[in-house]
Amino acid sequence: MNDQYSQEELLEFPCQFPIKTMGRAGDALRHTVVEIIEKHSGPVDDEAIRTTPSRNGRFVSLTITIEATSRAQLDDIYQDLTDADEVLFSL
Repeated sequence: MNDQYSQEELLEFPCQFPIKTMGRAGDALRHTVVEIIEKHSGPVDDEAIRTTPSRNGRFVSLTITIEATSRAQLDDIYQDLTDADEVLFSL
């Protein structure tokens, strides 16, 4: 079976999809991540954003759940998140 075909089979679009990012604590991370995601998916409701600080408070994870419409949309979001200086990593 083709790997790309099997990856497409894992998700049925549209679907609710959580995007998790980590970075240094502060407003810059949230602003950057929300801006990137809204660029690809439209406005993000504050209720769709979950913030979790690290134990020592130096880092924070953001989980933003969107309605994903395609694999290409998710690929574009993850590429932009990877390119952002404020984002240490994303899942």
